[in-house]
Amino acid sequence: MEFTVGQIVKMKKAHPCGENRWEILRTGMDFRLKCTNCGHMILIPRKKFEKNFSCFLD
Repeated sequence: MEFTVGQIVKMKKAHPCGENRWEILRTGMDFRLKCTNCGHMILIPRKKFEKNFSCFLD
């Protein structure tokens, strides 16, 4: 699956703030994601990202 910087994705589990939409800031072996509601940024491994990915929103 092809992911690019700037895409908005929906994850299976919601962030503690209640939002499950994330913006991709970095791709590679790790993904840097930014919550679209509160702005919190996380860094997760590609395998975990692909497991929890639900769909593209834009």
